[in-house]
Order: sequence, then C-alpha cells, then structure tokens
Amino acid sequence: MSENTIAVSDDQFKKLVLESKEPVLVDFWAEWCGPCKMIAPALDEIGAEGKGKLTVAKVNIDENPRTPNDYAVRGIPTLILFKDGAPVATQTGAMPKSQLKAWVQSKLG
Repeated sequence: MSENTIAVSDDQFKKLVLESKEPVLVDFWAEWCGPCKMIAPALDEIGAEGKGKLTVAKVNIDENPRTPNDYAVRGIPTLILFKDGAPVATQTGAMPKSQLKAWVQSKLG
C-alpha cells in the first residue's frame, strides 16, 4: 500500500467502502498475482490524482475471503467501483493507466 491507497479488510469494508462519502475504486488482488502487481502503480497514481474525489482501496483476497465472495470475484485483479454504497461498475484484468483512468471517469460522469 501507499499513502494514495488504503488496505481494507473484510471487517472494515462496510465502513470504509460502503459508507464512504466519495466513490471508492476497490482492487481485489493477491500477493502472488502478476497482473495485480502490474496495475498497482497506476492505481496508486489514480489515488493521488483523485484525492478528495475518489478513494482507491485494496482488498487482499487471501487475507480477506469474505468480501470477494460477497461480490462474486472469480478472477484477479478485479476492480469494482462503488458509489453511494453500491457497485456501479466492474472490470477484470490488467489494463494500462490511461484505459483504467478513462474507465473510472466514464462511470463517474
């Protein structure tokens, strides 16, 4: 994690994601996942650029199995964008920062 992304556990998910006042981009990832490591720097930059307007959260699926199961995460990295406590968009797989940023912006309007 970095100062631009927050680690979220199963127990914190409701408070930090579902009850957040701003949209939250949740990255479901694992330490052993190569594509997850590839997109981590882009997510960190998006978190920095979105400060105050968007939170980037990371859920380690190995340490927190309940939340990925609740949202039917079957492959990683899976990104789910939450707004007002509800998932509004899901994306699975790695992509370049420009595509990732465009995807987020298109869903937030």
